[in-house]
Amino acid sequence: MLVYYKKVHLLYRKHLLLRLGGLLASPSLLPVTVLCTRCWPLGVQSCQEKQSNHVWQCPEILKCLSGVYCDDQKEGSSVKRLRCVVSNVERIISLLFFFLFLSSCRYDYREMLYNSTFCLVPRGRRLGSFRFLEALQAACVPVMLSNGWELPFSEIMDWNTAAVIGDERLLLQIPSTVRSIHQDKILSLRQQTQFLWEAYFNSVEKIVLTTLEIIQDRVLRHTSRSNLMWNSLPGGLFTLPQYSTHLGEFPFYYAKLGNKPYPKFTAIIHVVTPLVSQSQPVMKLLVAVAKSQYCAQVIVLWNCDKPLPAKHRWPATSVPVIVIEGESKVISSRFLPYDTIPTDAVLSLDEDTVLSTTEVDFAFTVWQSFPDRIVGYPARSHFWDSNKERWGYTSKWTNDYSMVLTGAAIYHKYYHYLYTSYLPASLKAMVDQMSNCEDILMNFLVSSVSKLPPIKVTQKKQYKETMMGQVSSRASRWADPDHFAQRQTCMNKFASWFGTMPLVHSQMRLDPVLFKDQVSILRKKYRDIERL
Repeated sequence: MLVYYKKVHLLYRKHLLLRLGGLLASPSLLPVTVLCTRCWPLGVQSCQEKQSNHVWQCPEILKCLSGVYCDDQKEGSSVKRLRCVVSNVERIISLLFFFLFLSSCRYDYREMLYNSTFCLVPRGRRLGSFRFLEALQAACVPVMLSNGWELPFSEIMDWNTAAVIGDERLLLQIPSTVRSIHQDKILSLRQQTQFLWEAYFNSVEKIVLTTLEIIQDRVLRHTSRSNLMWNSLPGGLFTLPQYSTHLGEFPFYYAKLGNKPYPKFTAIIHVVTPLVSQSQPVMKLLVAVAKSQYCAQVIVLWNCDKPLPAKHRWPATSVPVIVIEGESKVISSRFLPYDTIPTDAVLSLDEDTVLSTTEVDFAFTVWQSFPDRIVGYPARSHFWDSNKERWGYTSKWTNDYSMVLTGAAIYHKYYHYLYTSYLPASLKAMVDQMSNCEDILMNFLVSSVSKLPPIKVTQKKQYKETMMGQVSSRASRWADPDHFAQRQTCMNKFASWFGTMPLVHSQMRLDPVLFKDQVSILRKKYRDIERL
């Protein structure tokens, strides 16, 4: 369906209304091309008005005319002014007749717009047209008919991938042009309209931020974003040039570049309890992770109030173990962009996490196919509480999830930089004050950027020693009675800042090939996972 917006001076009103009446009286004609037009009779627009009467010959076009204007307003003769008044009265009567026909057809403007495939966007009273943004919002491919109009942000946006750029002097060719576009191309155009609308135009804040970022790119040419960054997900506002100007450093462009992420990961273990025994969960975890064939190094983030233990207290491993003592010892420090992370992938772990080497290997193998998402084991979900009219957080085992907690998850290290540089200080301060919700905030951030859900691997549900009934050297923060209530509060605070709920539900779980199949164990690559 094609929607055409234009303010049309009501010349030849009787002729057009008779045609309108004949068209609307025929229920067999389904409007594939809809012309909702209101036009000013000035300059090129008068030519467009005359040509639109030729486009009218197409039986698929429904033309809705409205507007009461007079060309004789500036003429000095009282007779001419009287003629103008009479003409306007006739136009009002014609409009009433028109709206009777329109109301009988029960055409709704927004419904017609959202059900349309193409939207004609000619020049408005000024050169540009607000209808252009309406078309983007409705996923309706704009057909531009405004020669000389510099489209918004055309300096960095490739509008040929989201719109059909027409020539207003060749209006008669528009119907055949849009019919010749293949369905795959139409789908691509509509997807791009939605991306551009969501990334740059759906709020005044994003329009202003985009403008400022473009100005920054003009000034700092050596760190300016490429056109691919601006015109593909997640958009220029989420690809910060301060991090890198090389596309291969970001998790979003591997497929476009034909590259793969670095085939190893860096493990970061967040430690908040002192070492008192070699049998502590953190020691077992460190050994299991270091045995992974994909592990490049292990970083132990020491956020404990006690001093660092001696080097000989740590187990001997085949990979380097770097101990970093946090300066502020806040929970958000686990997401700092440390220079000691040489790999693309980060395996984030809590000190009491229980994972085997096989589970670590499988999770990383899955992440390599989804480098822009969080991949891991502990899944949680959110829901809308209609009684309290607020978002809720749940850890119940259901058939879907929307979060994977960062106590046992793999993600790209770029999200550390985004967490530190993009998120406001107020949210991070709230997380640090409560020592809670940092994993929820990271899930909000990643889902907001990727527009995709995280990925849960295997059926494992419990991933901590305290959850499995084993004795811990210190009560886990999960045992705090206020812990769950704080997470409910965090959900709504985060949703308020993001302006929407970015979390996406998913029912997908990835298991190894032949998982639980009744075949020989020798045919299975990840044999230990079934025993856990």
